[in-house]
Amino acid sequence: MIDERSRPRAGKARTPESPDALTISLMGSPASAGLARTFAQQQLYKWGYLHILDDALLITSELVANASEATPGKELRYRIERNAKGVLISVWDSSPRVPTPKPLTELTLEALDHCENTFDSGGGWGLPIVQALSAACGYTLHPTGGKWVWARLTP
Repeated sequence: MIDERSRPRAGKARTPESPDALTISLMGSPASAGLARTFAQQQLYKWGYLHILDDALLITSELVANASEATPGKELRYRIERNAKGVLISVWDSSPRVPTPKPLTELTLEALDHCENTFDSGGGWGLPIVQALSAACGYTLHPTGGKWVWARLTP
């Protein structure tokens, strides 16, 4: 994950009212990722960016799911915007914990052989997926608390 210093700074950022940006508030819950995907899909259709739709929706799901897990029942903010550098997908949550990707390991057959008790404990791969699909990604600490986790796609 790229740290906060690599995040584009304010100044040329679009306002939430801009036709090239959409910001919505969500509650940290399992349903939040689906709602954010719906908004993202409509915005990407509007912009004619169908060629990056699948990657954008997967990134949206991963970032919103991570924020929901970090702050269950609390406010999240999802933002998708289009600018000269591409499409920027961002999620704000109030947790002070910064995102840390799971270390990559070699996958073996033994690692896939899960018993019933550990069958659904194979999570933690969201940030490496975001890194693989995006042109750049990182986080920015917010001055009043929490952080924005973001990923940029180039159409």
